[in-house]
Amino acid sequence: MATGQLFSKTTQALFYNYKQLPIQRMLDFDFLCGRETPSVAGIINPGGDGFQKLFFGQEEIAIPVHSAVDAACAAHPTADVFINFASFRSAAASSLAALKQPTIRVVAIIAEGVPEADTKQLIAYARANNKVVIGPATVGGIQAGAFKIGDTAGTIDNIIQCKLYRPGSVGFVSKSGGMSNELYNTIARVTDGIYEGIAIGGDVFPGSTLSDHILRFNNIPQIKMMVVLGELGGRDEYSLVEALKQGKVNKPVVAWVSGTCATLFKSEVQFGHAGAKSGGELESAQAKNQALRDAGAVVPTSYEAFETSIKETFDKLVEEGKITPVKEVKPPQVPEDLNSAIKSGKVRAPTHIISTISDDRGEEPCYAGVPMSSIVEQGYGVGDVISLLWFKRSLPRYCTQFIEICIMLCADHGPCVSGAHNTIVTARAGKDLVSSLVSGLLTIGPRFGGAVDDAARYFKDAYDRSLTPYEFVEGMKKKGIRVPGIGHRIKRGDNRDKRVELLQKFARTHFPSTKYMEYAVEVETYTLSKANNLVMNVDGAIGTLFLDLLAGSGLFTKPEIDEIVEIGYLNGLFVLARSIGLIGHTFDQKRLKQPLYRHPWEDVLYTK
Repeated sequence: MATGQLFSKTTQALFYNYKQLPIQRMLDFDFLCGRETPSVAGIINPGGDGFQKLFFGQEEIAIPVHSAVDAACAAHPTADVFINFASFRSAAASSLAALKQPTIRVVAIIAEGVPEADTKQLIAYARANNKVVIGPATVGGIQAGAFKIGDTAGTIDNIIQCKLYRPGSVGFVSKSGGMSNELYNTIARVTDGIYEGIAIGGDVFPGSTLSDHILRFNNIPQIKMMVVLGELGGRDEYSLVEALKQGKVNKPVVAWVSGTCATLFKSEVQFGHAGAKSGGELESAQAKNQALRDAGAVVPTSYEAFETSIKETFDKLVEEGKITPVKEVKPPQVPEDLNSAIKSGKVRAPTHIISTISDDRGEEPCYAGVPMSSIVEQGYGVGDVISLLWFKRSLPRYCTQFIEICIMLCADHGPCVSGAHNTIVTARAGKDLVSSLVSGLLTIGPRFGGAVDDAARYFKDAYDRSLTPYEFVEGMKKKGIRVPGIGHRIKRGDNRDKRVELLQKFARTHFPSTKYMEYAVEVETYTLSKANNLVMNVDGAIGTLFLDLLAGSGLFTKPEIDEIVEIGYLNGLFVLARSIGLIGHTFDQKRLKQPLYRHPWEDVLYTK
C-alpha cells in the first residue's frame, strides 16, 4: 500500500446514505480550512435523485443527490473518496461497487459488524487494484487543514482546540475513533499538531493496517514523527514491529498499545472493539508494547506517560532542527446554525407564522391547548374539535351537537347541484380525489352555499337595528339585493325544507335564546306573502341559528361575534360539510368506473 498522502485541499468525496450532520461537519471543516470548493461533491441516496441543501460557510449550496454509485461517479469524476454510511447489512455491497469504479481511490466504511468474509473480499479487491479501504467500524480520518471524513474529530470547537484547521508535523494512526479524538487533543498540546490522522477501525480484519499507514506517513515529507495507538487483540502491531526492525521506517515512532489492564482479570475480557480480545500471550498489550520497544519505537511505561513521550520526542526533533514548529494561524469563525444559536440564547429571530389553535411540538398534538389523549379519552366529537380549532374554546354540548347536525344536513344535496356536478365530471375525466373535490368546492359562492355568511350578516344587522321585516325586505329590494337565506328552487311555503325544520326544532329545544332565528321566521312570513317560493332555506336557518348560538352561549363578546361573522366562519361550516358529499361523489364515480362525461347535444341551444 505504502505510497504517500491520501488527501489534499482539493480532495472531494461521494457520500453514501444521506446523513445531514456528518456532511455538514465536513463542509464546516472545509470553510474553517479555507477550501475554495466543498469536499462533498455528491450524495448517493438509493432510490432518490435531486439536490440537498447544506451550508458552505454562510452560503447555502445545493449538493447533487444520485440514486446509484455508478451514476454519481460518472457525474463527479474528480471525486476519488467514497464515504460509506450504509448499515452493516449493505456496506460491503456498496463499498465493492465503489471500489470497482475507476475514479474511486479510497473507501471509508463507517458501519460496525460487517461480515468478516465480506471484509476479506473487499480487502483482497482493494489490494489487487491498488486502492485503500479505511474501516470497517471506523470514524474515518483527517488531513489537517485540508479534508476530513464524516464525523472525524467531532465538533468544530474540538477541531479548533486540536488545531486541526492547519497542518502540523505529526502523523497519527489508531484503531479507535474515540481515542483518536483524545490523542488529537494530546498531540496538539505538546507538539505543533497533526498532519494526518487515521482511525483504521476496531474490527478483526481492518481494510488497512497500522503499519500500512505508518509506512505511508514515512513517505510524506511534512510528517516528521509518528504516533501509534494500538490495542490488545490481533497481531497487526507486529507488522509494524517488522517494518521497524527492517529499517523501513526512518522517522521516530511513539507507540502505545492499550489494554494492559486485561492481565488483572482472571477470565478473557472483550474490550469494546470486535478485534480487542487477546487470543494468547502474543496478542496481549504487554507483549506488543515490549516488541515495539525492542524494535526501536518510543514506548512509555503507561498510557499516562504517553503524552510525555510524545512531547519529549517532538522537542528533541525541534532541538535537532528537524522540525520547525508550524506558526499558529487564526481560523475563520464558522457561522453557527440558527437553531443552535437560538437554543443557546445567542440570537433572537422573528417567526414568520403565528398559530394559536394547535401545537404538535410536544409528546402529543394539542388542539387549543387540549392534548389529543384528552380529546379521545373524554369522547369529544367532531363538533368539539371544530369548537377548539375554530373558536379556540370548548363549547357546551348543545352547541357542538348543533354543529354536527349542520354538517350532517349539509353534507350532500344530490348529484345535480353545481358542486356535485363539477366533482362528478372531474372524477370521470380521470382526475385524482383532491382535484375532483376542489372543482366542486370552487362553485361555492353567494348563489350556491355561500349565502350562509351573508344571511348571518344581513339578518344580524337588521335585527340589531330593530328593523321590521317590511323595512328589512323592502330596504334590500331598493338596494337590488336578494335577501340571503330566503328563497328555494324547489321548496314552497306548503312544502318546507325538512332540514330547516329539524334545525329549528333542535334550537328551540336546546338553545337559551333563538331571537335571530325567530326574527328570520317573521321575515319569512312577510316574504311568503309575496311569493310561495320565498321560504327560508338551510343557509338562512344555519346563519341565524349560529348567531343565536354565539350570542346565547355567553362565551363570546359582541366584538368576537362580529369578527366571526365577518371572517366567514359560517361558510366554513358549509364548505366542511359539503366536502364530505363531494368526496363521496368522487368515490362513487370511481367505483362505478364511469367514462368521460360529455354533455348531450340536445341540452345545448346552438344559436348564432
